[in-house]
Amino acid sequence: MVGANFSYPGGDAAGDTAPLPRVGQRPAAPPPPSRSRALFGNPLFKGVGLVLVAVVSGLVWWLIRYESEPEVQAQPDPLVSGEFKYERVAGPVTSTDCAGNSYGEIERWFAAHPCQRVVRALYVTNAGEGARALVSVVLVTMPDPELAAQLKAVTDTDDTGNINDLVRDGTAKLPKAPEVAKGNYESKASGADVTIVEGDFYDKHKDDPLLKRVTTDALRLSEALRPGT
Repeated sequence: MVGANFSYPGGDAAGDTAPLPRVGQRPAAPPPPSRSRALFGNPLFKGVGLVLVAVVSGLVWWLIRYESEPEVQAQPDPLVSGEFKYERVAGPVTSTDCAGNSYGEIERWFAAHPCQRVVRALYVTNAGEGARALVSVVLVTMPDPELAAQLKAVTDTDDTGNINDLVRDGTAKLPKAPEVAKGNYESKASGADVTIVEGDFYDKHKDDPLLKRVTTDALRLSEALRPGT
């Protein structure tokens, strides 16, 4: 006689039955959260992490900005950066009245072509034994480069006058100062600026090639007469 065939939930097709839970046994507790999960879930840790991210981001930005900014180079001092070393003994004197500070044809030219600014100064240099020279440096700023080129052409022409040096107009009182207008003359134009240099030796010293070197070298002194220097 074939016995009755019973099936239980969880049993297999062969009629096996799943084990019943033991009476009074508690279900297994879930595993505790891992240490890393607990740490990252901590609000304090999150705050510290945000601070670290901000610090690192700021450091990276500073490094990028520092490396991208060009290094500012110190400008050389025009008084000592050439062949000769100069000492300023008068000026600078600044004006907007070029005609009132000039003589000869240059005065009339400025009356028709007003400048924007004129800066004048006097310098002394020792170019050798017995070769002490007085140098007048004038920086004229015209409204545009075309007028600056015209001014240079007029001043480069003989017997057209010039802008007064500070001894000639009585501004500077220098004992036994030479008349620089009777010495050597040099000029240069750069954009709307014109530099005019006149110089001569003290004590009637004569050395024309050396004097030309001095006045040519002194053209750079106009850099010391620009606004802000």
